[in-house]
Amino acid sequence: MPDRDRILIAGGGIGGLAAALALAQKNLASLVLEKASQLGEIGAGIQLGPNAFRCFDRLGVGEAARAMAVYIDQLRLMDAMADGEIMHVDLGDAFRTRFGNPYAVVHRGDLHGVLLKACREHPLIELRVSSEITGYDQDGKTVAAKVGTGEPVIGAALIGADGLWSNVRGQLVGDGAPRVSGHTTYRSVIPTRQMPEDLRWNAATLWAGPKCHIVHYPLSGWKVFNLVVTYHNDAPEPVAGKPVPVEEVRRGFAHVCERAQNIIRHGIDWRMWVLCDREPVNEWVDGRVALLGDAAHPMLQYMAQGACMAMEDAVCLADSLARDGGDLREGLLHYRDRRVLRTARVQLTSRAIGDHVYHPDGPHAALRNVIMSAKSQAEWLDALDWLYGGNGLD
Repeated sequence: MPDRDRILIAGGGIGGLAAALALAQKNLASLVLEKASQLGEIGAGIQLGPNAFRCFDRLGVGEAARAMAVYIDQLRLMDAMADGEIMHVDLGDAFRTRFGNPYAVVHRGDLHGVLLKACREHPLIELRVSSEITGYDQDGKTVAAKVGTGEPVIGAALIGADGLWSNVRGQLVGDGAPRVSGHTTYRSVIPTRQMPEDLRWNAATLWAGPKCHIVHYPLSGWKVFNLVVTYHNDAPEPVAGKPVPVEEVRRGFAHVCERAQNIIRHGIDWRMWVLCDREPVNEWVDGRVALLGDAAHPMLQYMAQGACMAMEDAVCLADSLARDGGDLREGLLHYRDRRVLRTARVQLTSRAIGDHVYHPDGPHAALRNVIMSAKSQAEWLDALDWLYGGNGLD
């Protein structure tokens, strides 16, 4: 295929690789341009709802993705002050029947590896590293992506899947730096034998406390536990992946129950991130250029949907570009129109859940406990139907 007919993708993360695979399923060639010197993912565990598995099947990696996942039994909400369960959602037969797929947790690197292997094996996908896209020009027929100080790279379209600090978004939307949430997240992965025995639950467990929370779940065939603890400490500026001592992590959790504090003591090699997101926008498309994943709709982690939304974007993008004779510019607009409201809902709901479920105190927390514990399992499935039941991909 001539270079001018391929689709350029800025970013080789989960969203960028998913986009390349989705396009390949529609017989569309792509070139993935990653700024790092090698393709890989940092971070630890992520949660995958049924909508993610629907995407895996559409991307042609369903079997491989299912093989590396850990299937948990519950989503469990604990009171970090009173040391008791507030509620849980069963993820067994009724959940799987309702939504057609399971709920699972995976190591981010394992998921990225599945997508990367599939991309490397597909003849319509080319991968190129050390190639940061800094901007673009277009003439109505092609896009010229500016890559560092070298020659522009030509393609039929450019998909900005280059994350929270997207250069493509910087030119397309021009909305400046992300919004700093003031929430600091600390991440660790520990061997299962170091996790307190009475907490080795097959669940994605959230301990909610005043201005803080703790999340843990098993990963990698139960070899390790993923620990994610977050403190609303009004952090003023973005930080990503900075190593910190356990004493710094523990400072934000001295007020929670002993059992929750004990989880943190077992963590090792802690790294911190200050969480950021952006306001939802309609400006996803500029002619032959479009945004995808965190470049389009960066969100806080509280709905565990960042990777899932990026993969949904990828499938929807490919479907839209392949429809109605393949008019590319119309296809990009169709993609945007199908995705903006759904992703905006997840962005804004993620913020609200942080405020009203993860971090409240006093009467606010007591009200949360009463409302959430009153729901039956059937009512919880109804409440989740908008997210897991339908996503416009089918």
